[in-house]
Amino acid sequence: MALKKFTWHKFHRKVHYWGALLCSLPVLIVIITGILLMLKKDFDWIQPETQKGPSKNPTISFQQILDVAKSVPESNIKEWGDIDRLDVRPSKGVIKIRSGVNMVEVQIDQETGEILQTAVRRSDFIETIHDGSIFTDYGKKYVFLPSSVILLILWLTGIYLFLFPINTKRRKRKERRLKKRNPTDPAPM
Repeated sequence: MALKKFTWHKFHRKVHYWGALLCSLPVLIVIITGILLMLKKDFDWIQPETQKGPSKNPTISFQQILDVAKSVPESNIKEWGDIDRLDVRPSKGVIKIRSGVNMVEVQIDQETGEILQTAVRRSDFIETIHDGSIFTDYGKKYVFLPSSVILLILWLTGIYLFLFPINTKRRKRKERRLKKRNPTDPAPM
């Protein structure tokens, strides 16, 4: 049995074909969650709209913030360890308290501690799906990272596959022009 002749064009096509198949699901996940994250400010279902408090100077104490957070049953906050983060927005007069127990966000006035809004914030969860961290470090390092590398290879092989026919046509046109000028000369290589 004779060995098949190796060609770069066929090699790039096969890499492109199988690479696309391997990274299709992780890339689809990244695309869908990326679209949702780009629209997070447009849909309250993804990320609640930031409310505005009357004051521009935060004067509420940390203990008051914790007490207000504990008073909201939906947040399931009992102690500081239950709070994922505080987002202080002095220009909007609001402090956002994000529960680390569930996806609830409590927005309070930064001076009085009055609850302005309590809502589910899904954008952080969507972000963990987007970057692969929801699947633990294993999924992030052994599924999403290799998919990113494969996607880079797909991009490179795609550029090659795009430019190869253009280069071939250009070379053949040049050969035809040279043949027309010197029909007796052999074609250049």
